[in-house]
Amino acid sequence: MVGRRAVVAALLATAAFPMASQGARLHKAISTIVPFKASPFPYRGKLPDGSGPFLDVTANGRHGHTSPRGGIYWEDETYSDRSTLLAIPRRFDPARPAVIVVFFHGNGATLQRDVVGRQRVVAQVEASGLNAVLVAPQFASNALDSSAGNFWTPGYFAGFMAEAAQELAKLTGAKATTFEAMPVVLVAYSGGYNPAAFVLGNGDIGGRLLGVILLDAVFDEADIFANWITHHRKSFFVSAYGRSSAAGNAEIRQLLASQGINASSDPPRRLEAGAIAFLASDAAHDTFVTRAFVNNPLQWLLARLHGFPR
Repeated sequence: MVGRRAVVAALLATAAFPMASQGARLHKAISTIVPFKASPFPYRGKLPDGSGPFLDVTANGRHGHTSPRGGIYWEDETYSDRSTLLAIPRRFDPARPAVIVVFFHGNGATLQRDVVGRQRVVAQVEASGLNAVLVAPQFASNALDSSAGNFWTPGYFAGFMAEAAQELAKLTGAKATTFEAMPVVLVAYSGGYNPAAFVLGNGDIGGRLLGVILLDAVFDEADIFANWITHHRKSFFVSAYGRSSAAGNAEIRQLLASQGINASSDPPRRLEAGAIAFLASDAAHDTFVTRAFVNNPLQWLLARLHGFPR
């Protein structure tokens, strides 16, 4: 006979994470932060150029990394958080065409305070009307550092997405294979450009990638972004930017022009295969995720991705 404690525990788990039967819509939104095994950090490897170890400082038994902008950050404080934010909007239906939105945060960020709270990323995905789930890993915690950590390693991001599929399956009651087959939209803000560039350069999720959205994010690796656009003409690429990343965006446009590839300066009516747009704005960098060329730019752009209504 099942014990009373086991029954109560099961009821509490169901209340915390309302499950959907196979093919059923979720009646309540879910937002939770889960520790991942395949997380960007901790990372004990080398810098991507092979010039030395990522953890290049040792003191009193602690290991640290020297960030060009932030100085020395210690592994136990900054590079040990395995958290990933998973969010599923109300009325998400895993049985219908759906998308996984992957969001890479910028410098000085934490998932709950910034991605959920200040930047309203969960709310923007929900308000877009897209039949989508959100996956957002924690990179360097609350630090001036854009390092991708394990995402520098070819194939690692694919493992992260496989783990995300397993965790999303637990939350929704759908099969993990459902999420493993879903197309992906990659979104990066500010310092999220670095992991985004390496995910694209490594080709970790191949044909699943519908497109890329950058929010004031091209501070380096312009050649990687341009090369990806050139070789993925069936995907979309939209980069909204302010003064902070104007130079990087101009470099991508120049590289594309040298290949005879034209890009628009107007907001796209639809996010569709082959769309390439660079959207200039005078908006401040720190609030760019909520105020750019329009208010709530991520919501605005995702709402123009047709074929995945909720």
